[in-house]
Amino acid sequence: MKRSSGILLAASLALGLAFSPLPAGAQQPAAAPLKPVSPSALQAAKDLLTVKNVNQVYATAVPNIIQRVKDQILASNLSYQKDLNEIALAEAQSKAGREKEIGEQMAKIYANDFTEQELKDLTTFYKSPLGQKVLAQEPKSIQASMVYMNQWAQAFSEAVVTDFRNEMKKRGKPLG
Repeated sequence: MKRSSGILLAASLALGLAFSPLPAGAQQPAAAPLKPVSPSALQAAKDLLTVKNVNQVYATAVPNIIQRVKDQILASNLSYQKDLNEIALAEAQSKAGREKEIGEQMAKIYANDFTEQELKDLTTFYKSPLGQKVLAQEPKSIQASMVYMNQWAQAFSEAVVTDFRNEMKKRGKPLG
């Protein structure tokens, strides 16, 4: 089983949103400017991200985006399928490795958000038995929490709807 963590879930969601096509005219928010970091802080951030196996999140970004673009174009140009398949293959070959840009920027972000010592301490933690357990167990805990929150929200919503209906009925204005 590959190691993962809560960061993977959050990053997956964020990348999923980032890789989703935006409506025409929509703009993504600008990234906050990053301060320069020392090579050793950047390396400490890369070490942390490696221990957390974060590259799983973006490893297939390039082929997934190329496939998504091809599928969007194909949807309104079915007669061009052969050509689009050929172009997609060429694009995948010419753009292979570009996903590493994501990892580089993530390391810079982490090096901006944490001190070099904090990054080293986090890496040490994630290499420890407890850290390994967190990496393995946290996604399951987050998933179970999300399932519970959805169930709770549904039940709570139903209770609130019932309260609204009852109160409106008392006021002589039953809801349909």
